[in-house]
Amino acid sequence: MMVFKRCAAAMLATLLLCFLPSLPVSADAIEQTKGSWKDKFRQLEVDLPTPNNYRTASGAPGHQYWQQRADYRINAKLDAAAKRITASETIRYSNNSPDALPYLWLQLDQNIYKDKSIAELTRTSGEDRVGYDTLARAQLMKDIKYGFEIAKVTDDRGSPLPYVIVDTMMRIDLRQPLAPGASISFSIDWAFNIINQERIGGRSGYEHFSEPDSDLFFIAQWFPRMAAYTDYAGWQHKAFLGRGEFTLEFGNYDVSLTVPADHIVSASGELRNASDVLTETQRSRLEKARTAKQPVFIVTPEEAAENEKATDKEMRTWVFRAQNVRDFAFASSNKFIWDAMGYRQEDQAQPEVMAMSFYPKEAEPLWSKYSTQAVVHTLRTYSKFSFAYPYPTAQSVNTWEGGGMEYPMITFNGYRPSVDKKTGKRTYSAQAKYGLIGVVIHEIGHIYFPMTVNSDERQWSWMDEGLNTFLQNIAHLEWEEGFGSQTRNPNLPAQITSYMVSENQVPIMTQSDSVLQFGPNAYTKPATALTILRETVMGRDLFDHAFREYARRWKFKRPTPSDFFRTMEDASGVDLDWFWRGWFYTTDHVDIDLSNVREYRIGSGDPDKEKPLQREEAARDQREPLASIHNREQGLQTAVERDPSLKDFYNENDKFTVTNKDRNSYQEMLEGLEPWEREALARAEKEGDWVYFLDFVNKGGLVMPLPLQLTFADKSTEFLMIPAEIWRYNSRKVTKMLIRPKQIVAVDLDPRQEIADADPSNNSFPRRIQASRLELYKDKRDEKNLMADMLVELKAKEGEKGKGAESGKDVPLAPAGEAK
Repeated sequence: MMVFKRCAAAMLATLLLCFLPSLPVSADAIEQTKGSWKDKFRQLEVDLPTPNNYRTASGAPGHQYWQQRADYRINAKLDAAAKRITASETIRYSNNSPDALPYLWLQLDQNIYKDKSIAELTRTSGEDRVGYDTLARAQLMKDIKYGFEIAKVTDDRGSPLPYVIVDTMMRIDLRQPLAPGASISFSIDWAFNIINQERIGGRSGYEHFSEPDSDLFFIAQWFPRMAAYTDYAGWQHKAFLGRGEFTLEFGNYDVSLTVPADHIVSASGELRNASDVLTETQRSRLEKARTAKQPVFIVTPEEAAENEKATDKEMRTWVFRAQNVRDFAFASSNKFIWDAMGYRQEDQAQPEVMAMSFYPKEAEPLWSKYSTQAVVHTLRTYSKFSFAYPYPTAQSVNTWEGGGMEYPMITFNGYRPSVDKKTGKRTYSAQAKYGLIGVVIHEIGHIYFPMTVNSDERQWSWMDEGLNTFLQNIAHLEWEEGFGSQTRNPNLPAQITSYMVSENQVPIMTQSDSVLQFGPNAYTKPATALTILRETVMGRDLFDHAFREYARRWKFKRPTPSDFFRTMEDASGVDLDWFWRGWFYTTDHVDIDLSNVREYRIGSGDPDKEKPLQREEAARDQREPLASIHNREQGLQTAVERDPSLKDFYNENDKFTVTNKDRNSYQEMLEGLEPWEREALARAEKEGDWVYFLDFVNKGGLVMPLPLQLTFADKSTEFLMIPAEIWRYNSRKVTKMLIRPKQIVAVDLDPRQEIADADPSNNSFPRRIQASRLELYKDKRDEKNLMADMLVELKAKEGEKGKGAESGKDVPLAPAGEAK
């Protein structure tokens, strides 16, 4: 009966709602809406994969979780003159899945550079123009045959195995299916021509230096690698198109690299034969570096300069071992300066890590000052949010002018000083300094995500790029407040807004190769989302605990987005489905308009108190007709002023005059109140609180918390955070009531720019003028002065200066009928 009475006292719709929960509701019904209503808080479990024995509803690996394993033994030779790799490998593949596998798939990433690859054939051009870089690339592709040259594929007895190459993938057909729990060994011999990375583009290759004539090789995606076989997708054999990176299996690597004797080699893993390839002095320096407080030169700039001059044609073999890694890369050059320092961490399995940097003299003085220090800073920062760094080395190698790429224990990083052409002096800009520190942090950070937390990069770029960029930004601000502010806004929620309102967007959850505006989509937007979760939605304690739990659960395992989403909620106890849905599954943006604020005082109801106040308010708010003001100014008399006898009762009393009827009504009202109601009214009258109604309109679509700063008449302020759940009944417009003991004179929404609101102009009430600056300019016509142009001295040809064509310039084109 209690339920019935409450329902009967309300509207019929409310009455029905009281009984609806007892009825079954289907998943299809959840999708339906009435009118314009949208359920932004619909639970994400409707859309996520169903939990199973491999992946639980909590986001943890299930009790039957499995993943495959691939161990490699590789022998490779670098022909520096021919720019060519020749190699052989033996792979031992372990089938830990419950499935019998009739064939195996391998990745042949070098095949992306074949002229008939999907990536090459689907390159597009925005307009009818050809840059010199495009022309030079096309000429190289015509002159040199790139891609893997598979010599043979054999089983452990040396017998040939049949195989089929499908673009960047290779299928090996087995004589009989590989049973669950079984392993197989097979060998592959191959070779390929190394690309000129500056001309062809890509993640590896070589860079040529003309003074002196030397090369720097940075080699990755260079051997046939096992494709991943997973519980959620089977074989991940989507072609490598250049953007969606890699999905790989863990294993041990024993790699022998034969290179020119004057080369220094940096590689994934630990060097196993230092006595064969390093001098006694260099080995002594390496030992000293383990306990050094600052980086120690292992190969000094002077020794590197001598190596560059060497003409020795002998070869030398460097042997590396890398355990429990998902890939292997290396760099080799006679130009390398090498510095190192040890990093100690509280971890029994890996108490010491050697942080090292390899770079040519062209990178100085920037690299010796910052690279290795940035490596150590990354290890120190990232480990706080995940786990102790799990490998014995962490290496940064300078391989190009800008950008970076990551592999287990080794990263390829850009940024170098510039050289003044007149004085020959080397200096570096703020962009180069912070660019170097930032890219080292980012790429070394990738050794945590995805090199250890082994997400599927081919499918979901954001799971490594976004998470890593989020931690990178934390490391930036722990390196230096306002890190890089000379060239960028270090506040991610403020930085992302222009992208959030831009055209041609796709959701974060889009497959990697189909992402538009890749940088903001896969890097900045998910990093911003996690920043907002940590700093605004969840708070640091809850977020950090949940994020560490995710990292530790999936260390050396392969998580999917649902595992991340579920773990973050499971470990924090916070429902975040509305957040994942809005930020990761839509292209909505944040634009919340504080459209109106209304102010009230709680009235006592006593007409002798309220009516005079109402008269004052009317006089304040109701403006006198302008005509009456002008009449007085002109000395015009009204009729009642000329003849006072025209006045009566209503000229002496207005609508605010208190009557006995008003007083009787007030007494009747008091007598009708419950004791607790009368007590509440008396208290409100005594305290004199102010009541405000704040209207918020969601113009961008994303529901978000409402960070508010209230400014009072006495100039004091109050910060208030209203949770996003305020939007759960109406995601388009809500009204919030506030009761305060002091008068509010201003309300600011998102005053700290923490929710990525794209339009700050509607975030204040009363509205404020948006201040900015204009620069004056003088219009100048672009007139062609033929006489003056003819007097200009002819410049020397570019080739006479010993410098090739610069990237970014266009080749002059003529219609085919006019070409000569």
